[in-house]
Amino acid sequence: MRTTAARYGNIKVSKETNSIAGHGAHTMPVELSTAIISHAIQLAIAPVFLLTGIAGLLGVMATRLGRIIDRARSFEKTWSGLHANAREAARVEMGNLERRRRVCSWSINFCTSAALLVCLVIVALFVEEFFATNLQWLAGALFVGAMVAVICGLVCFLREVYLATHTISIDHKLFE
Repeated sequence: MRTTAARYGNIKVSKETNSIAGHGAHTMPVELSTAIISHAIQLAIAPVFLLTGIAGLLGVMATRLGRIIDRARSFEKTWSGLHANAREAARVEMGNLERRRRVCSWSINFCTSAALLVCLVIVALFVEEFFATNLQWLAGALFVGAMVAVICGLVCFLREVYLATHTISIDHKLFE
């Protein structure tokens, strides 16, 4: 029996362990590996919640993109039956739909990039804990990158909502 003190990430553990006689092998105590894993999971909780929020944003954005595409396809199906005035109005709306589609797509791209960066933050936190290396600068840089990507995604989303609300005109005379 011998007492060893080891530092794994932010956890200092003292444990009496048996070594295999003649082999010089040391085994990691079960309690130690559990402590490291539980600490790594604790560090990863906040980024996991952030991933959940980003997933919600992506769901909203994907739904909006789907509605834009459905509207454009409805014009494709009815195009041949439209008269000249309706075709001109449809061309204008198709241009607006194309702008909205592009902005919505960028929003999805930015938020997906943010989610990938958050996943890399989680990986960096686990690697830091398991291998007792200092990756705080990497995790911090990845997190800042994720926040910048989320901000860009939200700006694009805001722009798409603006386009959606300002490029439509409702003819109230039709409802009289």
